Amino acid sequence: MRRRAAEFRRPVRRRFSNVFWLTLCGIVVLLFIVLFSKESGPASRPAITKRSYRHDRLLEGLNITEEMLSPNSVTRQLSDQISLAKAFVVIAKESNNLQFAWELSAQIRNSQILLSNAAIRRTPLTTRESETAIHEMALLLLQAQQFHYDSATMIMRLKVKIQSLEEQMSSVNEKSSKYGQIAAEEVPKGLYCLGVRLTTEWFRNPNLQRKLKERKQIEAKLKDNNLYHFCVFSDNILATSVVVNSTALNSKNPDMVVFHLVTDEVNYAAMKAWFSMNSFQGVTVEVQKIEDFSWLNASYVPVLKQLQDSDTQNYYFSGNTDDGRTPIKFRNPKYLSMLNHLRFYIPEVFPALAKVVFLDDDVVVQKDLSALFSIDLNGNVNGAVETCMETFHRYHKYLNYSHPLIRAHFDPDACGWAFGMNVFDLVEWRKRNVTGIYHYWQEKNVDRTLWKLGTLPPGLLTFYGLTEPLAPAWHVLGLGYTNVDPQLIEKGAVLHFNGNSKPWLKIGIEKYKPFWDKYVDYTHPLLQQCNLH
Repeated sequence: MRRRAAEFRRPVRRRFSNVFWLTLCGIVVLLFIVLFSKESGPASRPAITKRSYRHDRLLEGLNITEEMLSPNSVTRQLSDQISLAKAFVVIAKESNNLQFAWELSAQIRNSQILLSNAAIRRTPLTTRESETAIHEMALLLLQAQQFHYDSATMIMRLKVKIQSLEEQMSSVNEKSSKYGQIAAEEVPKGLYCLGVRLTTEWFRNPNLQRKLKERKQIEAKLKDNNLYHFCVFSDNILATSVVVNSTALNSKNPDMVVFHLVTDEVNYAAMKAWFSMNSFQGVTVEVQKIEDFSWLNASYVPVLKQLQDSDTQNYYFSGNTDDGRTPIKFRNPKYLSMLNHLRFYIPEVFPALAKVVFLDDDVVVQKDLSALFSIDLNGNVNGAVETCMETFHRYHKYLNYSHPLIRAHFDPDACGWAFGMNVFDLVEWRKRNVTGIYHYWQEKNVDRTLWKLGTLPPGLLTFYGLTEPLAPAWHVLGLGYTNVDPQLIEKGAVLHFNGNSKPWLKIGIEKYKPFWDKYVDYTHPLLQQCNLH
């Protein structure tokens, strides 16, 4: 057989031994371990550091040391004893065991001194230096248990203490409410001074009376239903002035605005003097006194008839009929003031008018209100902003639904609405005899079993089913007793300081006073003389 040439011969295969392969695999494994340890080592150390950092911050925030976390920590034992002893001190005092309470307090001070010294020197307490304190405190705590100062007794006594504190808080709140009510009812010295000076000026200065007579030449405006008619019933001269001034300054056509003001005999001359000596952007102002309304008598008006009743007088003016169970706010005699109830007789007060906007004297107008007179009330008598955004302002919160007459006629979940800025259609009012409806409910409430507070509840009954909801921005409430959303205030056409904290009182809410103050000219000589600022 012929052999192939040398260049065509296959190369000889050389085999490696098993030892070589095992050695190579071992080297690869070692390299892999070294590389993995280099990559994972730096990543693991920060995690340990992070846990340690968080642990240290936690201990620092809780004012805890490592020594206190030890199960054999005498510092922790001493601290626990102090906490328990403080509770026993309270119970000992409640039990009139003053000697034992004193001993506990003394031992608490000794233990606290030990802890304080250890904290200052920054070394843990030793068993030897704290042994005596722990032993003496333990004896006192054992003695406390013998006095039946166990957990059940502690809970019972603490409940009694809590109840006592709640009663004290209730008493304080009642007094606060009473004093706040008194402060709200009082006439500030400056306003009283203003009234006296204006009255004196009216009778002393014939020019003022002549100005008023000259203004009477525009009596036609008082009955012109093409104009914008507003009414305010008040004995507060400065507050009424703010209502008129703010309306005038924000009106697009102040010469079309007519204000009908009604006050009492006491403030009549002062009110006429003020509105004679001050101009309000051309607004027409009429001032009347309630005593001139001959139809306003006890035979026609239930409130006046009730005022002659001795039980009613005792209820509102003495408060002795029910041992003081009725809150003072329900007894405020202002709720019997005819200036307050005159809102139910607007058609009689202004027989020639077809539509009028009623404003309380504690409001500020900051938008033009002329659009109110073109709102369609859809056959209703009263246009008002509803206040049922929360359950407090629904009918069942104002009326006594345990009375069958209330249950039979009114939905307890019906929306309440606000007095203070109301559009009244006097044509519909007369057609539906709304004043007669008011008389009916007022007479039914002679014993005050249907409602207790003010003019809003009879208003809710009188205008039930006769009220057209207005957009909320027309009337923003709450500036006299609570926090109001600033956005609502900014958008509001009428801001109402309902509540005790009126802006002209010292108890007024400071952040809301500027809305009222901007319409008072504090540079006026009479205001300066009366120290009104």
